[in-house]
Amino acid sequence: MSDKPVTIYDIAQLVNASAATVSRVLSDSKYPVSSEMSEKIKAAAKELNYTPNMLGRQLKKNNSMSIGVIIPSISNPFYADVVLGIEEIARKSGYQVLLCNSHQNAKLEAEYLQTLLEKQVKGVILSSISPKKQWLNKYLAKGQRIISIDQMVNSRQVYQIGFDYQKGAYLACKHFIEKGHRRIAFLSAALNRPSRIQIYQGYKAALYEEGISPADHWIQISEDCENSSYGSTFEFNNGKQLARRLLHADDRPTGVLCCNDLTAAGVIHELKHAGVDVPGQMSVIGFDNIELSQMLTPALTTVNLNKYEMGTIACQTLMELLEGTHATEKEIMLQPELIERDSVTKV
Repeated sequence: MSDKPVTIYDIAQLVNASAATVSRVLSDSKYPVSSEMSEKIKAAAKELNYTPNMLGRQLKKNNSMSIGVIIPSISNPFYADVVLGIEEIARKSGYQVLLCNSHQNAKLEAEYLQTLLEKQVKGVILSSISPKKQWLNKYLAKGQRIISIDQMVNSRQVYQIGFDYQKGAYLACKHFIEKGHRRIAFLSAALNRPSRIQIYQGYKAALYEEGISPADHWIQISEDCENSSYGSTFEFNNGKQLARRLLHADDRPTGVLCCNDLTAAGVIHELKHAGVDVPGQMSVIGFDNIELSQMLTPALTTVNLNKYEMGTIACQTLMELLEGTHATEKEIMLQPELIERDSVTKV
């Protein structure tokens, strides 16, 4: 049998009808076709294993039936979980997902958004790493539907699904304090994203509330990583590098809060390599609660963020907009919770 795709012309030849008649039947057109011929055409399509040319159909209807998603990197398990949630809702709604990775590069992010809209996607779900969000205005002015996830955008036109990162960091630091820790470090990649800034703010708020002033060398923040090869390996290696800086201090911290679980994994790896017991000599808390966090030794205490739920809510919101209904809330803030495991001990 030929590998050539079956067309409506093949079906027309088999049932001795015109291609136009076959097209009307298979597209559920209201144009009158006898029930006998209609049944013959459907039976022939099934026999030949005919697959509709969705691209052609979409072009005729000016309906792409696709949405775009732009994230920093699918190699980061955080975003992998978010995308799974998006795909679940998109698939049920009959939409395809076009996924783009900005690789922590603001210019690439902008290029991807332009490309997606040129492909006439019906909407875009975006986790923007760009420090300046004004560039979205020209798209919003044209009526483009953009849902912001994870990183908040200062625009009333953009529907936003975020996490209360500041509260999450506050809960983590309070947990350290309740366990008797006073020397608490903060390790993070560059504070060039709203989420990381908010985690840092939550860290400081919890300490200052207890009258704790962290030493400067307990706060280790790496350089801007926009031009780096961004992903899970970057975060892991960044954790190792930042942990090495802490090890040179005379007054080492007893607790370390990391901006995400991959950074925490790098910290634990480096501490063990240096002969520092975790949590006996230094306790560690991560952020995100990715699957890896419970596989580490010791299992990582971390701040849980429901990434899958973020994806489903973002896509449901977009589907409501595409159906012409108004989403109930312009901004949704998902709440964090602390997951206690084995990487924190009392001092």
